Parts: sequence; structure tokens; C-alpha cells
Amino acid sequence: MACISCSLSRMRLPLLQTHTPISNFTCLTVFPFQSLAISLPKYKVKSVHIPSCSVSSISSTNLEEEEDDDDPTAELVYLDPEIDPESISEWELDFCSRPILDIRGKKLWELLVCDDSLSLQYTKYFPNNLINSITLKDALLSISNDLGLPLPDKIRFFRSQMQTIITRACNELAIKSVPSKRCLSLVLWLEDRYETVYTRHPGFQKGAKPLLALDNPFPMELPENLYGEKWAFVQLPVSAVREEVSNLETRLVFGSSLDLDLLGIEIEDNTLIPGLAVASSRAKPLAAWMNGLEVCSIEADVDKASLILSVGISTRYIYATYKKNPVSTSEAEAWEAAKKACGGLHFLAIQNDLNSDDCVGFWLLLDLPPPPV
Repeated sequence: MACISCSLSRMRLPLLQTHTPISNFTCLTVFPFQSLAISLPKYKVKSVHIPSCSVSSISSTNLEEEEDDDDPTAELVYLDPEIDPESISEWELDFCSRPILDIRGKKLWELLVCDDSLSLQYTKYFPNNLINSITLKDALLSISNDLGLPLPDKIRFFRSQMQTIITRACNELAIKSVPSKRCLSLVLWLEDRYETVYTRHPGFQKGAKPLLALDNPFPMELPENLYGEKWAFVQLPVSAVREEVSNLETRLVFGSSLDLDLLGIEIEDNTLIPGLAVASSRAKPLAAWMNGLEVCSIEADVDKASLILSVGISTRYIYATYKKNPVSTSEAEAWEAAKKACGGLHFLAIQNDLNSDDCVGFWLLLDLPPPPV
């Protein structure tokens, strides 16, 4: 076990060398699960690359099209000509008002649809009196028809207030709607559009608050089937995290990954990524149950000496608690500081034992701030 030599040395977490088995998480402190019933690492996010063009000339780059691209009132219907349409089986969707007033003085609504690589991009403005499941269903069909793109198997969305409309439209098209905050490409795209499109729109209303704010409900007690037996704050170099993620494709491991390159996230290979290792004698069924959730993020609540697990669209669980003392508080604070230093990147690993060489489940997570709209 080696000490951390940078300004995060107070983390009291071990540096796992690259020759150490990447799933062999060790640490200074191991915590039991308790039932409630009883200088920073170098991190940079590149600007999101968002190609765009009109539906009538998807591959052209003439002057007229460039002028359209610079128009904040223009709408996008774009599919990367180099992508296989059949390979896009999951979409991310946002259907919400924007801080823009139309000619009637009413807030404009906008439908945004993309895939996780932004190879698909679709935007369309709507007046506020046309917001219903029929409008949405017709728009989804238009995307498919205009681009020769099959309807997806799943559509993820992150606003609980729109769940009824989105679910109804998806059901009529035999699409599975998935409430989830793992719409990371969509959130990054919204941030980009706020700066490059919405603020330049002639109807932009500076200081307008989002109509549909994201939920942050009080955390609930964790369901019994999601309890582990022991857990620990751990960390891995990003190179080892990438290798662990590759196991999701090559071995029968539960979990979910993120494509850091597609998200525009650059982290040096020796940067330490904080994570949570959970051990259980029933690790495989535990990982299977976790895999049925849209695991979004983990937060260390230092004041309440607990870990908060966010899943789905608006569900938060008290994942574990620990005895509050100077050592545990220091570890929790340092873990959160490391997560922040990595731009919110962290992971959850489930193992049979904390000294095991392998993970049964591995989720790479990114805790992003809510979009500005």
C-alpha cells in the first residue's frame, strides 16, 4: 500500500499501483452496512462537439447551410452519415420549456433528442399549447422517417414532471421509456445550447428560472435486497478503471460504463478516480438487483455520516451509514473532494470480498450539476 503524494494525501485512501489486480480494492477503513431499521488531479472537459445541419442537406456544407447553423431560431435534424442507423438503439430525450418567449409572449417549448455519442441530434420548438403525448409521438415518428432511422428500443429522460407524457407516447410506439439521470450526453448538449443558442435567441429571457426544476427528494431507507455486508472508500488510476470497464464487455459482469472520449472528458492515466467498493457473500444477486436500477451517483453526506445512492430519475436511498468520528469524517470529506476534482467521475464496485481480485458488478458514474434550463 502506497501513500498519495499530491495534495490529496489526507484522503487516507491507498494508491493501487497498476501492477496490483485492479479489482483488489484495499483501504485503511472498512465499514459494515447498517440497516436503518435497526495540487488536484488534472482534469479537463473539452467543449462538446455538436455538428449540425438541415434535414434537406445532411452532408452538405455550403454557405447557406452555415448561415442556418448560426441562426439560434433554426431547428436541427441531423444524423452522422458515417454511423450505421441500425446501431442506434437508445435515445436520450428532453421535452421542456426554454427561457425564450414566442411572439405571443409565451414560453417556447423544445424537444431535444440525441444518442449517447451525439451522432443523432434533433431539435424542434413547440408553442406551449401543443404539449401532449400526441405531439411527442408524431415528432418521434418524424425523426425516424426523416432520417431513415429505426425507432429505438429505449428512450431515457430525466424530468419526472414529463413522465406521463413521455411514457404514453413511447408506449404507443412500443418503445421502453426509462426515467434516468444517466442522460449525460443530453445534459452536456443542453449546457452547450444554453450558451450558444438560447442566450442568442431574440426571445431569450435572462434570469428566467427553469419551469420544471429537477427533483432532489429526501433520501429513503434502502430496500433490504440492496444491502451489502461491508464497504470501503477506494480509488483506482483511470487506466485501471478503463480496464475494469472493458470487463463489462468481455466477461459476465453486471454494471454500466461511460464513454469518456465521447463525453469529451480527458483525464490523465495516472489520475486517481474515487469509488466505493461493496462486499457481499451474495454479490452476484446483489449486483443483478443493482443492475435493474439506473444507478446515477453516490454522495457522501458528511453531516449525517451516510452515503446517498441516487437511482432512476428522482429516487435517493440512504445506502449506508457509519460511525461519525474524526477519521471517518476525514475520509468522507476527502472522497468527496477527490470526486469533485475529477469533475464528478466516480465508480461503484460490488465484490464477493473486499480482497477479491474480481468485481461482480462495476458502474462508472458521473455526478453532473443540473442543466441551466
